[in-house]
Amino acid sequence: MSTHETTRSAWEDASQKHMREYAEHLEQARTWRLLPVEEEVLGPLLPGAEVLHPQSGHGLDDHALWRLGAASVLGLDYSPTAVAAAQRRADELGAACRYEVVELPETGLDGGIADVVYTGKGALIWMADLDAWAREMHRLLRPGGHLFVLEAHPLVPLWAWDADVARVRADRGYFAPSHVNDTFPARGAVEHQRTLAELVMTVQGAGFELQHLAEHPEPFWRPDGEETAAAWDGRLPNTVSLLARRA
Repeated sequence: MSTHETTRSAWEDASQKHMREYAEHLEQARTWRLLPVEEEVLGPLLPGAEVLHPQSGHGLDDHALWRLGAASVLGLDYSPTAVAAAQRRADELGAACRYEVVELPETGLDGGIADVVYTGKGALIWMADLDAWAREMHRLLRPGGHLFVLEAHPLVPLWAWDADVARVRADRGYFAPSHVNDTFPARGAVEHQRTLAELVMTVQGAGFELQHLAEHPEPFWRPDGEETAAAWDGRLPNTVSLLARRA
């Protein structure tokens, strides 16, 4: 089995939790909010916008985008289980969110269909061809549309989660092309690594104008049952946010 198929299989298995936790997610969706930096950067762009959310996962962020004024949200994910759960939830709550099973980077969608592409919280690390992804997002946006990214900082793969002191993992490197995931979804899934410079230059190279780039000490995700790690005490970067405009 290829690394791609191993990763896809791991995510399909992991997506079963969206069904097991459906009732909990349904209640969360009623009041779910984006992170403060997301609301600050995206808020002015959302009223009346048609939003595209590649790698939409459980889809809870889509409800937050809709409540912030988005006219509609189209979520794309390669897990049929995740798509089915997200669509069922949106239908039950009457949210203007719909979902399609799509395997990136090529979507098969018409060009120029979105005002905003929202990519959030652990998506790009699963994308093997980031150049092709950036070109496709550019194609899907209308002229003047915006690409927003909120991701784990590229240094995060190096941080050990020890509670006493921040440490760099001996088995990871900043310039490594990939590593095997050992948290979630695990099961041999492969994460693709890029430096911060690679992320920025890829976006710009696809025809975007950078408007916002910031590094943040707070992680957007903490594994269940783990103690607070010293790497999360505010001294190290754990998240990066980016906003770029299609020229």
